[in-house]
Amino acid sequence: MKTKKKKLVYAALIAIMALLFGIITLITMMPVSAFAASKAITDDSVENNASMSTDVIYQIVTDRFVDGEPSNNPSGEIYDKNNLKKYHGGDWVGITQKINDGYFTNMGVSAIWISSPVQNSDYIDPSNGCAPYHGYWGRDFFLPNQYFGTMEEFTTLVSTAHSKDIKVIIDFAPNHTSFAVYDGIKQPNDGALYKNGELVSTYSNDAKGVFNHVSDQWAEFDTWEHTVYAPLFGLADLNQQNAITDQYLKDAIKVWLDAGVDGIRVDAVKHMSLGWQKNWVSDIYDYKPVFIFGEWSHSATTSEPNMENFANESGMSLLDFRYNTAARNALANAMTSGYTMKDFHNTMMDMEEDYDNINDQVTFLDNHDQSRFMTEAGNNKLTLDIAFALQMTSRGIPCVYYGTEQYMSDAAGGKSDPYNRADMTGFDQSSRAYQIISKLAPLRKSNPALAYGSTQERWLNDDVYVYERVFGNNVVMTAINRNQSSGYQLTGLMSSLPDGAYYDVLGNLLGGGNITVNKGVVSEYYLGAGQVAVWQYTADENDAPIIGNVNPKMSKAGNTVTITGRGFGNSVGSVAFDVKNAQIVSWSDSLIKVIVPGGVTGDVAVVVTTSAGVESEAFNGFKILSGSQVSVRFKVNNATTYYGVNVYIVGNVPELGAWDTSKAIGPLFNDTPTIGKYPTWFYDISVPANTKLEYKFIKVDGAGNVIWESGMNHVYTTPASNTGEITVNWQ
Repeated sequence: MKTKKKKLVYAALIAIMALLFGIITLITMMPVSAFAASKAITDDSVENNASMSTDVIYQIVTDRFVDGEPSNNPSGEIYDKNNLKKYHGGDWVGITQKINDGYFTNMGVSAIWISSPVQNSDYIDPSNGCAPYHGYWGRDFFLPNQYFGTMEEFTTLVSTAHSKDIKVIIDFAPNHTSFAVYDGIKQPNDGALYKNGELVSTYSNDAKGVFNHVSDQWAEFDTWEHTVYAPLFGLADLNQQNAITDQYLKDAIKVWLDAGVDGIRVDAVKHMSLGWQKNWVSDIYDYKPVFIFGEWSHSATTSEPNMENFANESGMSLLDFRYNTAARNALANAMTSGYTMKDFHNTMMDMEEDYDNINDQVTFLDNHDQSRFMTEAGNNKLTLDIAFALQMTSRGIPCVYYGTEQYMSDAAGGKSDPYNRADMTGFDQSSRAYQIISKLAPLRKSNPALAYGSTQERWLNDDVYVYERVFGNNVVMTAINRNQSSGYQLTGLMSSLPDGAYYDVLGNLLGGGNITVNKGVVSEYYLGAGQVAVWQYTADENDAPIIGNVNPKMSKAGNTVTITGRGFGNSVGSVAFDVKNAQIVSWSDSLIKVIVPGGVTGDVAVVVTTSAGVESEAFNGFKILSGSQVSVRFKVNNATTYYGVNVYIVGNVPELGAWDTSKAIGPLFNDTPTIGKYPTWFYDISVPANTKLEYKFIKVDGAGNVIWESGMNHVYTTPASNTGEITVNWQ
């Protein structure tokens, strides 16, 4: 009997093992799309770190927020809580505490942007006595700033944030290290750069060429070339085109990506070459596709072609300085600027023409480099409240500067840095500004019109701006009256909202009230002095799939990209990049992850087809690179021109314009003493690695007339990694 039972048990075990083997075999044989769909995420998920479209970002100057662990505070002259130029003790433990107590969650914030986490020099700025509490004087980009906390405390911050559905963005400053020269005098720190505690180079003893050595007397910042290659105020300017520096910065950012960060704000992108940055960003996307946006300072509402070209070509988004200036002119500085709500609307429309993806730019009312909005608004709280309602319902990704929701203004004694960086004054969740954000921020998650929609003006005069954001069948309509003395009867107001009654999402916090819509006509409506209202309709379904974004903004074959929008359905369909179908990684109604197919490069159209065979409209202009990227400096000697004529380069790959002179790269630079001066021209360009390039230089005049070089094409095989340089003579 015992033997018989054993045989039966063995037989049963064999059957179970066979069944399990069959299941495993079936799973491994299933197409990726069929299996991955069960693990799909949605566009509002914290796992969606390639995109921030549905998020509201909160910017924190780490040292000025909360001192959660006093034992890590610095000692000596760099620490003084009564001096705005010194460390005050804020740290990652303090931020983690505020994550845990719900301050961000209750406000509707779903992403926090913190100061650069890397180890900084302890040096004092010789020009103004400032310590590096801000995090922008990197010493060792591989180690944490010991005054902010340990690496364990940093990863705890990240994991805690993720557990609360909050993404973490770090500031990162690859342009420079610390002070090297001031007023022609070598400074004690000498801009030293370390890697995991070992010295890489100093500025004055730089045999490896890690730094740019252009005199700060040359730096007038009057041209983009000067802005890119000149040092910033005596800081040691990193030479990213050097192979050691290039690899250092690529390896360093991966330390923080491995720690779990979801996004990167890149400092001073205006001061580094577009080509190197595109190569660096591409390397990041190869490793972990997170959301990246840069700082290109711009203090006007007018177009800046170099800035817009950077946003369209670099692979990263930008902080939206034009939006910032327009919002301040229309609201905080309305009395002195003469800028109207009509002007604001016109600026928004102009920017839609200038940017390939306006919805991915990060909007802000104030930040750490300018006087606080409240200071500019004369401490008028209602003006700030109106501005928050405008920002939260405008196109772009809204970013709130720490303390603005508490009506912080510049500290007594001055404006801007460092007076705009005072200690956080409190965490009152009942302030009206906090409440406005808390009511409107979640709308970005629930109604895709805010994240992805287009803007349509509905009623406009100098004081009143009524506009809709529309995406598919989803609508958000906002009515703003900036005039705090007079109201307006809004006659003839039309709307895309379906028929019905609509209640103010703000709950009448700003007195806007409710409306009724009948066949596109809004019932008689009076918008009182200083009043704002927001009405919305979220569709249960859409008529067809509609793509909002494809992120990151560029990629290459074999990489994963995220497609967000609505109406994709919950059954797996297909995604095409031009004529090539992509492998599906995951699929939900609002988010699809796919692997970029081979065989297509350049600007391509992306189309989603549902399982029922319904196609989306094409999402045009998504950039597919020719392969892994390296930054190459192309130089040409003896290219003489006359006034108004510039030199460009065009070649056989999309990164060089694919022989299309309208897409040629340039104009090239010709006025940097250490690199090239006229008639030598040069440019740093991101191109495919280990690739045979054919190219020529061209001259283009102000009318667009093109003069080609003569002779055979120049030929150059790019390096397999890091950077390269090639110099030829004009033919």
